[in-house]
Amino acid sequence: MAKVIDLNERRNRPPDNLITTRPLEFRRAGWESSDFVMMLRTQSERLERQRGENLREGRIGVPCLPPHFVLRGGMSHTARGLYLHKDNEKSMQDVYYLAGLVDCMINQVSPLLRTHAIRDLYRKVMTLKQTLNVNWYGAIDQVLFPIDPRFYNFDAYRRELESAEKLTSLYHAVHQGIERMFAVLSCQYVFYTPGVGESHG
Repeated sequence: MAKVIDLNERRNRPPDNLITTRPLEFRRAGWESSDFVMMLRTQSERLERQRGENLREGRIGVPCLPPHFVLRGGMSHTARGLYLHKDNEKSMQDVYYLAGLVDCMINQVSPLLRTHAIRDLYRKVMTLKQTLNVNWYGAIDQVLFPIDPRFYNFDAYRRELESAEKLTSLYHAVHQGIERMFAVLSCQYVFYTPGVGESHG
């Protein structure tokens, strides 16, 4: 027997704003925004439930936002780089590893980088930028995303970088740290892309 389609239910369903679920979840923002936004998954789930109810009842989908981070400055370029590679997990991890190396370069977190070793790091960064077609422009401050300390210990990561005595050790510490950060971002956060919002009513 053919399945009966409920046209009213379909008509009242809120527009699907999901772009990708893995490796990182990207959604279209239901509000006007010129920046990527990063939000805890628990907050995003509540927001999406409320958005659906509001749109079904003819109200503005997202009248106000729960706690979130607006990714500006260096973080905006990191977000764009990740979004560019959103369909390839290995490339996304490479982009975030590149961001980790850029972070080392701009913040000089290791005494090693106050020596000629900075040249090797610079060459590695330039090669990865070209390979991945990702770059950072303007005043670069923070390139790695803020992560709730319940999920990741940035202080311990910094200490690992500071204690590296060889470049190979530094690169290994960055790689390990970035892998853990990426896993947390994938599991605990949702990213909203810039957009013009959505109609209602």
